[in-house]
Amino acid sequence: MAVRTQWTVEHACSHQVVHDLSKRPADKRAGFARWLAAKDCSECWKASRDADTESKEEWLAAKRAEEQQAAVEWATKFDMPQLEGPERALDWGERSRHQLMLSAHAALVVEGPWDEADWAELEEKARTITRAGWWIDQRDAEGRDLLELLDAATEHDVGSENPFR
Repeated sequence: MAVRTQWTVEHACSHQVVHDLSKRPADKRAGFARWLAAKDCSECWKASRDADTESKEEWLAAKRAEEQQAAVEWATKFDMPQLEGPERALDWGERSRHQLMLSAHAALVVEGPWDEADWAELEEKARTITRAGWWIDQRDAEGRDLLELLDAATEHDVGSENPFR
């Protein structure tokens, strides 16, 4: 007599499913069936995962919208120019610029040795960089490195309306 390969499992979600456990060693089948019983069935698990994905996507969309609003308000308040580039990069570039500028201000002025005059000079340099892709490329940079990054920017990164070109 052989150990059975077909196991009817009542899952935690209360669905009964017949599982083919023939690919598992005979001495592992009962334990695996018990483990399965503590889990939702595949259909319920997928539905739950899809719902989680949807809620994460909704949360991310809301967070991005909030960050975008803050970036736009900041850019307006500090007279930052519109960014240039592909449509899909503009919002991301604005958020990246905003986050890097906030990080730089905290590192250089709030916690660092800079005064507001030093910061004003950095802001002027930052205004010249209008390529959204440049700001996106710097999104993981440390705020304290912003001046060096701005100095390394090329003509390709400087906006078409920049009077310093």
